[in-house]
Amino acid sequence: MNARAAHPGRGLSPTLPLLAAALLTAAPTMAQNGPRARDLGVPFEGEPGPWNAITDVAGIEVGHHTIIRGEGPLRVGEGPVRTGVTAVLPRGRSSRGRVFAAWFTLNGNGEMTGTTWLRDRGILEGAVMITNTHSVGAVHEATIAWAQENLDAPDWSLPVVAETWDGFLNDINGFHVRREHVFAALDSAASGPVAEGSVGGGTGMRTFGFKAGIGTSSRRVRAGGEDYMVGVLVQSNFGGRRQMRIAGVPVGQEIPDLLPEAPAEPDFAAAASPDAGDVPVSGRTGSIIIVAATDAPLLPHQLDRFIRRTTLALGRVGSIASNGSGDIFVAFSTANQAAAENEDGVAPLRNIANNNLNPFFEGVVQAAEEAIVNAIVAGRDMVGVNGRRIYGLPHDRLQEILREYNRLNPPAEGG
Repeated sequence: MNARAAHPGRGLSPTLPLLAAALLTAAPTMAQNGPRARDLGVPFEGEPGPWNAITDVAGIEVGHHTIIRGEGPLRVGEGPVRTGVTAVLPRGRSSRGRVFAAWFTLNGNGEMTGTTWLRDRGILEGAVMITNTHSVGAVHEATIAWAQENLDAPDWSLPVVAETWDGFLNDINGFHVRREHVFAALDSAASGPVAEGSVGGGTGMRTFGFKAGIGTSSRRVRAGGEDYMVGVLVQSNFGGRRQMRIAGVPVGQEIPDLLPEAPAEPDFAAAASPDAGDVPVSGRTGSIIIVAATDAPLLPHQLDRFIRRTTLALGRVGSIASNGSGDIFVAFSTANQAAAENEDGVAPLRNIANNNLNPFFEGVVQAAEEAIVNAIVAGRDMVGVNGRRIYGLPHDRLQEILREYNRLNPPAEGG
């Protein structure tokens, strides 16, 4: 097993049935081992870091726990299960991780806990956790418990837990994400390459009607004569097929087929169309969680400006931030550690001058766009409750379309 596939599989529960355990082990590996968008020749602007991941920002660790179990008819509380949890730790597992931070919501049909105090204080403490809509409470409680067991955590805590809806494929009302799964995601967190697609919180997600989930990317930034890194991780779960654009090309209009299917539910087939970005049973049109990070000394008000620029990346890929979408973003800086952790007296601060912010704005837009496309490219066909199916984006057809529009780069070596 290569390095990319190694860390997301740690911490699996030995109590799961053998088949489920095999699926749990395989899912992160399959999601990560396939080609990424650049490997297929998708053109992007800017220079990524060595892993082209949020973990290129030194000190950040990411962990996933994936739950894939069962097939056939939906039995609430039993399955089928297609869900999980993802953890982003700004200063790694060994730190409470206080960092200067900011958050922003483009459309509020979703949840990210802990943001009221984050906005007032300008500080994020602990991990950013991402899961499905109905598991926010379980993940919130378990994240506190993990911090109590593993860190010098205070008696009060306001974790940041975000969500997107996976109820088309997953028994979302069965509440299958539990404390041991959250602990497994946090315990498995590591630096290095990050598994993408149907892994962790992204297991049951889709984008523009194609299978998607977790995606990540990074950019090197130079400002004020110094070099910095910008990284982005997304849980992508939004959009109607007709809106989908990759590298400026209307890919969704060129692939009007391979829409989500529900063979056991005839009413679904009548409602499905190239404009159906979400499933009719939900009434929602998807969501996206964006986590952006940098090692540059940006202060909270600057991070607020920084994270707002990720909305431009959503526009690039075709999002309109529809009424039913939960588009919620958080950003943090790993610089100024002493000041972020200071609770008394005066601490020294460094910060980037406002006139030098443009490279960070450009870098975060570029990284967010690529992270979203990586999430889609990493998606593979998945069947969930009641035999519902979401197809992965066919790589060969994507390349053919980009070639027709003269937008295909030569595939990367080793891709």
